[in-house]
Parts: sequence; structure tokens; C-alpha cells
Amino acid sequence: MVSINMLSHADKIKGQGVLSAHDEQVELVKQIGNYDVEENQKKICNITHFHTVNLQYFLILPFLKKRSTTVAYVHFVPETLEDSIHLNKLFKYVFYKYLIKFYNSMDRLVVVNPYYIDVLNDYGIKRDKIKYIPNYVSSDKFYKMSDEEKIRMREKYNIPKDKFVVLAVGQLQKRKGVMDFIQIAKNMPDIEFIWAGGAVFGKMSEGYDEIMSIINGKLPNNINFLGLIDRDKMNEVYNMSDIMFLPSYEELFPMSILEAMCVNIPVLTRDLDIYNGILFDFYCSGSNNEEFVNIINKLKNDKDYYKEMSDKSKKGNIFYSKENVKSMWDDFYKDCFNYKVKSREKGK
Repeated sequence: MVSINMLSHADKIKGQGVLSAHDEQVELVKQIGNYDVEENQKKICNITHFHTVNLQYFLILPFLKKRSTTVAYVHFVPETLEDSIHLNKLFKYVFYKYLIKFYNSMDRLVVVNPYYIDVLNDYGIKRDKIKYIPNYVSSDKFYKMSDEEKIRMREKYNIPKDKFVVLAVGQLQKRKGVMDFIQIAKNMPDIEFIWAGGAVFGKMSEGYDEIMSIINGKLPNNINFLGLIDRDKMNEVYNMSDIMFLPSYEELFPMSILEAMCVNIPVLTRDLDIYNGILFDFYCSGSNNEEFVNIINKLKNDKDYYKEMSDKSKKGNIFYSKENVKSMWDDFYKDCFNYKVKSREKGK
């Protein structure tokens, strides 16, 4: 049986998408049945899959590559980090160089969005080592609740049961569109706006002081920042909401979109090129706050449109089904194993 060692330090920082993606992917691969999956073991397996880019991992690469196919998950590139965390200019320069060096040192890379194949290629990384495999969310963890359960969830979180609820999920960073979210909510006092997520990188989070000063100040009653919610409670939060709103300016493939699709609520995002090849017509989008307001109002007041976008969200959930993504990982790991076998034969 082919052995895989999954290496990750994503659990050091709670509330980030990398941790959610890691947990879902590892659990999914274990279900395939063709692999002996280890986690953070000090041993050499047929395949070593890096989920984070820690320096200690980079230092052991020369030893691993002799006997193991090395794989890295590309959860971010310099562009996506630029507006996420505030770094010293020198440290930023060195880290970005290191990040690309880390990726380029791998035998194989996995991106969650095909858009980033071109981005990595522009950094000098060959296309033939990059594989697109989308994120996946378990329908056992995220699923549509009954109307009665939805009302109970609203009572639990002190959300008015008769209000139209707009949910945003993500870290408190400027690139996530927090400021736009607040402004839109102020312009729509008849609608309840809730944000689930915190500043997981603390004061290093881009725009931390400005965002926290607004949140800790006097906000309208229709805006509620829930803070960091444990992932095993997030299904409740999605189900008590009417739509998922992601005003982010930069993303790869947010787990929150897949989670919302499992619940079959409409998904509204900013109109970004990165979504074209992964979300197709499963969502609605806007380019500015005025358009967001108009779309939210239409979803609230037009029952036919709301049903249409709910059905498209459900369609997206089916498209990114367990069996489909599991098959992609199975094919990928088989290729990784054969790659090292062929390399040894060529060496002989």
C-alpha cells in the first residue's frame, strides 16, 4: 500500500482556511482506502505532502526527495499575502523569495484554483508539475437544516427570526472587504448583517487597528460581529442565514463558499477573475457596493430569483461532490508514486 505523510502546522493558528482545507483533504484521502495515511510523522513515506511552508520542512527536503515524492499544497502566493498581513519590508522580500523557492523545490504542486497555474508559471515554476484539485467540504459536517432548526439557531445567536440575514465569513482583514461590508449594512438597516471570523494574526492583520476601532465603536443594531466560531459550530451559522456574502478583493478558493453551498443558500461575491473557472454560474456577483445592495435587495424581495440562486448553489455543491474530488486525489497520488518509481529506474 502506498504511504503518505501529511505534514502541517496549520493547527497553530485557528480560524484560517488552510486548517479547514487540511482537515477536509486528509479525511477524504483516508476514505479512498488505497493509502496508508500518516500525519506529522518523522518517517519517510512514498509521498510526503506538505500543507504548510515551514522552514523545518524545507531543510529536510534534500533527504526526503531521495526516497519520497514531495508534494506541496499552494494555499497562497505573494499576491494573496500582500493585503493579508503586515510585514516588515525586508522580511516580506525574504519570505516571498523563500515561498517561491519552497514551491519550486517540490516534485509536484496542487492548486485549488486553476487561475494560479499561470501565476506560478510566471514565477518560473513549470506547468507540468502543477495539478489543479479543488477544495472539498464534507456534507456530513455541512448540510441544510429544517426551518424549525433554523429558528432555534437564530434564537441561540440572538438573531431576529423574521429578519433577512446576510452572512460574511472570513478573517478580519481589509482584503476581505470588511469596510465595504459595514458600509453596505449601514445602508440597509432593515437587513441583519453578521460576520463570523476574527483577526487570527492579531495586530499583524492588515488594517487591524482601523477595523477593530470601528467594530469596538458604536455600530448600528443590524451589524453583528460574532468573532471566531469553532468550525463544528459553523453549520449552525450558515443555516440561520439567508445568503452568504463574500466581498473579498482577493481569494484562491474560499472554503466558506463550499460550506455555504452545502447548505444551499445563495452565494454573492465580488466580481473577480479567479471565480470564473471554479464557480461558473453557481453564484451571483457585483463590482461595487451599489451593485451589492441591489443584488441583496433582489434576493430578499424576489422569491423566484432567490430560488434560482439557491438551486444554483445546490448545483455547485453537487459539482464539488465527494466522489468527484476523491477520484482526482486518487489519480494524483498514483501519478506521484509512479513518478518516483520512474525516477529510480532512470537513475539505474
